[in-house]
Amino acid sequence: MKAIVLDAFGPPSHLVVKDVPKPVPQPGFALIRIKAFGLNHAEMHMRRGEWSESMPIIGIECVGIVEACPSGEFKIGNAVAALMGGLGRTLDGSYAEYTVAPVGNVVLLSRTEDELALPWEQVAAIPESYATAWTCLFGILEVREGQKLLVRGSTSALGRAAVNLASNRGLRVVATTRNPDRHAELLHMGAAAVEGEGPGLPERMDLSEEKKFDMVLDLVGNSTILESLTLVRRGGRLCLAGWLGGLEPIHAFNPLLQMASGVHFSFFGSFVYGTAAFPLSEVPLHDIVKMVADGKFEAKPSKVFHFDEVQEAHQIMEESQANGKLVALGFVSS
Repeated sequence: MKAIVLDAFGPPSHLVVKDVPKPVPQPGFALIRIKAFGLNHAEMHMRRGEWSESMPIIGIECVGIVEACPSGEFKIGNAVAALMGGLGRTLDGSYAEYTVAPVGNVVLLSRTEDELALPWEQVAAIPESYATAWTCLFGILEVREGQKLLVRGSTSALGRAAVNLASNRGLRVVATTRNPDRHAELLHMGAAAVEGEGPGLPERMDLSEEKKFDMVLDLVGNSTILESLTLVRRGGRLCLAGWLGGLEPIHAFNPLLQMASGVHFSFFGSFVYGTAAFPLSEVPLHDIVKMVADGKFEAKPSKVFHFDEVQEAHQIMEESQANGKLVALGFVSS
């Protein structure tokens, strides 16, 4: 089969199309013919050698057709999404013509390809971003209609998913972005207000205690989390779920002096999907696809690439120009 192989850690040019053996599924795994896959910042860090685990074939999510499932959880021809479960980390991932994924990390989207509600490239923009956003909002923050939510890093793929899901559920969403040109776009998506992302956000917003947020979803990461703690009301919740600002740790963090009293602070990493604590079956991906198909909100990729254009896609991620979800089509034989 064809695969995009990382021949050494480094720049996007190290992602090279090669012929490799087609994987063989064992019981508990499904063999998937990949129709399309989303690209993620985690894969950029894997490519650079900044992630603790990575395989020569990276890629943490895909959508496609089941070609084999020895233990019978899925039928041949099922249209599915697969994410995490070691893909790209401890198992060869989705930058390939085929992959094998643990059945606990595979979700049925439709019985057949013909019954799929959206084109493959649009479906591929959904799994990782919307599953993570769903768990952060409804599983970790436990948001409710009418609450006030701040999403920091809202023009990322995950941020857009969170804004879409939260505003559709009836929350008052305040979004942040570094790019003033994206304000109108975020308001169109359902945000009630947009703030400029950057240092000093709490001082610029100047919120009294009663006007602070019920919930904050911070996707910028360690560089902003101490600020975000000051934006949550007593009894409110903060969830860290991204590193748009880089992977540097918080220097000399002292909870006694820097944590906000009475604020609940938690973290979510999608690598836990498929574990007993976080079964992927809890995430209604099939319903989210239907919501998009029914026009509840838009979830289109910002750009679609061919299989052999992944280097270009990674360069766009390097330059922080993705402006949403980047998607690559699966390999098509001539």
